[in-house]
Amino acid sequence: MAKYDVDLFVIGGGSAGVRLSRMAAGFGASVMLAESGRLGGTCVNVGCVPKKLLVYGSAFREEVEDMAGFGWTVEGMKHDWSKLFANKDEEIGRLNGIYERMLVGAGVQLVRGRASVTGPHSVEINGKVVTAERIAVCTGGAPRRPSIPGAELAITSDEAFTLKACPKRVLVVGGGYIGLEFAGIFQGYGAEVTLMHRGGHVLRGFDQALREHIEVELRRKGIEVRTETEVVSIKKTDTGLAVEISGSKMLSDDLVLEACNEVCEYDVVMFAVGRVPATSGMGLAEIGVKMDRRGQIEVNGEYETSVPSIYAMGDIIDYPRLTPVALAQGMYLARKLYGPGSAAVRYDNVATAVFSQPNIGTVGLTEREALEKCYVVDVYESSFRGMKLTMTERKERTWMKILVDGETDKVLGMHMIGPDAGEIIQGFAVAMTCGVTKTQLDATIGIHPTSAEEFVTMRTRARRIER
Repeated sequence: MAKYDVDLFVIGGGSAGVRLSRMAAGFGASVMLAESGRLGGTCVNVGCVPKKLLVYGSAFREEVEDMAGFGWTVEGMKHDWSKLFANKDEEIGRLNGIYERMLVGAGVQLVRGRASVTGPHSVEINGKVVTAERIAVCTGGAPRRPSIPGAELAITSDEAFTLKACPKRVLVVGGGYIGLEFAGIFQGYGAEVTLMHRGGHVLRGFDQALREHIEVELRRKGIEVRTETEVVSIKKTDTGLAVEISGSKMLSDDLVLEACNEVCEYDVVMFAVGRVPATSGMGLAEIGVKMDRRGQIEVNGEYETSVPSIYAMGDIIDYPRLTPVALAQGMYLARKLYGPGSAAVRYDNVATAVFSQPNIGTVGLTEREALEKCYVVDVYESSFRGMKLTMTERKERTWMKILVDGETDKVLGMHMIGPDAGEIIQGFAVAMTCGVTKTQLDATIGIHPTSAEEFVTMRTRARRIER
């Protein structure tokens, strides 16, 4: 008689949970997965997928404007927001169905409901206790809402996917991935957009020059970017939302700032100020699983928590909070526990993209990180107007940067702002994972005319920095 009801109980049907469950079942383990919402997690339902669909749609307005330079005339253009969202919802529903069929087809027992952990080997769901040899917590995160008066009047990225119409005046609070992406989305559909960030530059943790260049491009598109600024309170008025703001205001295009306190009115305020792990109320702390004050679970290199039979992956642990990272973690754990084993997930060259407009792609070290690691760093940098725009009125510029160890010639980081930056950086991430050198980049023949070829033709060093 089996000691446990199942070999593995997975809580959460997002990227990590689905991949872990499906692969573990494929290796012969008996697996049960609990999900209280829609399958696919944040990425499929209120993250990467619907967000990028909205990015695609919002970019068409500029594309149509650019057509004039190529001789096209377009009249009577209009946008149907309700049709956009209906089509988006239909696509998300299709993906939800695919996830369910994949799980059931692999032999995973899918249970709908909210699960809580009652012991090292037991879970309660829908009033029933299920025992498992191992438990994996993959519950993801949720948007954070700051503790200020009137915060409940604002939306987060979750609610942005359910708006009934495009607002005319939008304040996006937060200078991370989500903030930049939604600022571009709203602006592309015709809204007047203010992007507000409490730090000195947006995208904390990215290369400093990249942070400065993207702000220039966002402002060029008509987005008001306000840094070193915070929302103090929000009040509802007859005509919108009155937002009290404390911080600085740009007085001119050359970034002359003035400290100020003011009240501005918007139709929608959206908070994009980070996400918190969805781990509260699950019974984890009660059975000894160590977490920090935000609810982030502590794990070792094998994704084991302080309770050896319980594992955690995805957005609830201190690793890059990216869908491909969660997928890699799920695959690794399934192979380690039930399959032929696997090499550990590598985090040294995790490429990422910000689907702002223009797009950002980056892999490897920032300039500051490179100088902390190496004694000498060679910096290669290029900025140019893409060929597609030379016959249009658009002044957008593509920007690229390569960081090289001045002693070993190894490429340390590659960064880009411009059309399809994510698509371009993906290929160079493979090269960096293989240890590419600057000499090897120089020896590569580019594809002409493309923007990507600039990465293999930047032969003149912009500067050398030394520790």
